[in-house]
Amino acid sequence: MKGARSILKINLKRFAVWSVLCIPAWANAQRIPPQRPVDLVYPLLDAANSRWFYFSSACRPFGMVSVFPDNIVTGDWNGGYRYKEDTIRYISHIHEWQLSGVGVMPCTFSGDSLAALLKDPSSVFSHKKETIKPGYHSVFLDRYHITAEVTATGRVGLHRYRYAGKGSRGIVFQLSGNLGPSEIIAAGYEQVSDYEIRGYVVNGKTSRRPKPVTVYFSAIFKTPVTAIYLSENNVVRSAVKQWKGTNGMLLVQLANTTEPVEMKVGISFTSQEAAAANRLAEAPDWNFDQVVKAAGNEWNEMLGRIKVEGGTYKQQRRFYTDLWHAIQGRRVISDIDGKYVDNTGSASVVKQVPLNSQGKPEFSMYNSDAFWGAQWTLNTLWDLVYPEITSGFCNSFLQYYKDGGLIPRGPAGGNYTFVMTGAQTTPFYVSAWQKGIRDFDVNLAYEGLRKDHFPGGMMAKAGYEHTTAKGGGIEQYIAKGYVPYPLSDTVYGMHMDGASITLENAYQDWCLAQMAKELGKQDDYRLFMERSGNFKNLYNSQAGYMVPKDREGKWREPYDPLEDQHGFEEANGAQATWFVPHALPELFNLMGGKKNAVEKLNSQFEAARAYRFSSEYQGNPPEMIKKQRIPVNYSNQPSIQTAFIFNYAGAPWLTQYWSRTVIDSAYSELSPYLGYNGDEDQGLMGSLNVLMKTGLFQMTGGCEADPRYEISSPIFNRITFVLNPKYYKAKTFVIEARHNSAINKYVQSATLNGAPLNKFYFRQSDINKGSTLILNMGAEPDKSWGTAIE
Repeated sequence: MKGARSILKINLKRFAVWSVLCIPAWANAQRIPPQRPVDLVYPLLDAANSRWFYFSSACRPFGMVSVFPDNIVTGDWNGGYRYKEDTIRYISHIHEWQLSGVGVMPCTFSGDSLAALLKDPSSVFSHKKETIKPGYHSVFLDRYHITAEVTATGRVGLHRYRYAGKGSRGIVFQLSGNLGPSEIIAAGYEQVSDYEIRGYVVNGKTSRRPKPVTVYFSAIFKTPVTAIYLSENNVVRSAVKQWKGTNGMLLVQLANTTEPVEMKVGISFTSQEAAAANRLAEAPDWNFDQVVKAAGNEWNEMLGRIKVEGGTYKQQRRFYTDLWHAIQGRRVISDIDGKYVDNTGSASVVKQVPLNSQGKPEFSMYNSDAFWGAQWTLNTLWDLVYPEITSGFCNSFLQYYKDGGLIPRGPAGGNYTFVMTGAQTTPFYVSAWQKGIRDFDVNLAYEGLRKDHFPGGMMAKAGYEHTTAKGGGIEQYIAKGYVPYPLSDTVYGMHMDGASITLENAYQDWCLAQMAKELGKQDDYRLFMERSGNFKNLYNSQAGYMVPKDREGKWREPYDPLEDQHGFEEANGAQATWFVPHALPELFNLMGGKKNAVEKLNSQFEAARAYRFSSEYQGNPPEMIKKQRIPVNYSNQPSIQTAFIFNYAGAPWLTQYWSRTVIDSAYSELSPYLGYNGDEDQGLMGSLNVLMKTGLFQMTGGCEADPRYEISSPIFNRITFVLNPKYYKAKTFVIEARHNSAINKYVQSATLNGAPLNKFYFRQSDINKGSTLILNMGAEPDKSWGTAIE
């Protein structure tokens, strides 16, 4: 998913050199890996192609703070940490969807260098003097001869600076200018003691986030502040202990000592006092090394919930890096006491999350990019491995509903962004409920979800449509059975691609129908089931594809199934035709039967093989990257389910073959220059990688009763999922792939708890009661296995 699709400009000669040089020597080494999953993570994966919130180092799982160096600060896309750059602009604390804040830079200076320093405090650096691991980042700043180290708790960034250069010691605070997705339009600070500065920075509104958002901070130093310098409109003044305004930069001078300079920066979206309270609660002491250790341990607990055995060292490193990304990007915005900012109304209001009997918040509030594609990624992985996170998001989004009247599809700064299209969170809630994650108000959730499926709800809004509710075409969808393309002469928002919206709406209607059925709402069940068949209104039997219709009901002509966009949302007709996850047998019938469907989809995979199944793979011809003419695309979400469709068409051996082939071609590298071949999207593509490599998938997003888990071809010999006892009766679920190898990728037979399994799937209830799935693998496809289906 890309807010505005970027076109990669590549130099193929340079790329060829990168391909040889950028993969570390250890990446292919066959040796016994370290015991801890956290030690296998490679944070630099795809770091040359970072988006503002993609790269992470010093942070905690879902933590408010993610502190690391920024190389590019002039935008969201291609912003933040960028491996190819040689200059660090700031070390900033907030890297979230449409949010940034509190950039700092340690420095040395003399009196006659103040103006130049405050205008540009950046420093050159080298990766040779850089160390990165989950929870920690260290880099040497050449300009100042400073080794800068950072780590984090959930809401606090901890800094340690070792000064080797001459001059006075200081730390610059950015109070204006661009920082990632935002312009800092106003700021302020006050010196509250010889050791503490408090302040705030205001993120200006963006086209995606329609209101300003304030980030507050409390910075405390281990050594005393000896002077303060303010640059306002490039005029430097000293001894300004309190200020608010625009176009400012702050320099805090600290006492020269033989010890490293240490600083703790608490963050909040509600007030300076809350930032200080967050800091005191989470980092009361000066124990940098202990915090680094605790961060690593916390990451290890989360990553260790999936234990893999077998495969190569490189495969294990890539797997735990994928899992690390699966729980990155989407971050807490509420304080440790549960206070949060509600920006859904006309003015910002600080509110309180409900507290439990111990006085602790019942859940956290979250900032999050879209759930567009989450049905095939986060739904399955989070519900299985991190159900408490799923629960937290469900409750958080219900709080948005209470505050603003809609369940969001990607909130930023306590407000709606209306990112992408449709009612994307409907499958997320339904999947959670069907899997027993039920510690949220289901009646309130159903009320809000149902509202999103009608005029005035999320289905009514196109991408980033803030002030109207017309760009989603929900009225036409209900009246005509499809959303026209073009919908209107007026552009209400982004992604007004009627064919894709129709297909997404039909699937999301089916999901809501399943919840209606579970809740005994039979009239709604029949209504949404009828609407879920609207995909059939776009299937053109003569073309053999889904084809957009205009307002008069005429097919788009001329029609090219490989033409990107033009009715299809970040996809083309060849890819989007298969977006019927809830009714594949009906789709096969439209195509003339399973045999025709298999031949058609298999030919699309064969054609995509030449491009590594990724439109944006950097080794592809520039014309491919520009025009995206590819029939199956694992660079983006719309067709990531296609390898698993063969299961339903009676050819599970092709699911096994193509899923493995996609992994090997598109998702196997360990390099700063390669990784996801497109936008990783806050855990969506990381989750997909984890699922494909463990051999699991859920075509419907887990939204049917007692959901299916479909089997493909795991790359590891043994996979153990450690289950959360609050949500699962069993302690573990185990997959064992016997005789597994790069050649032995085909399932020959299977057992589930010792009983023969002749279907390509098992059920949620099998996991809940505790199961061991044994797959006997071989080099040749067994075309008789897995063809049975209820």
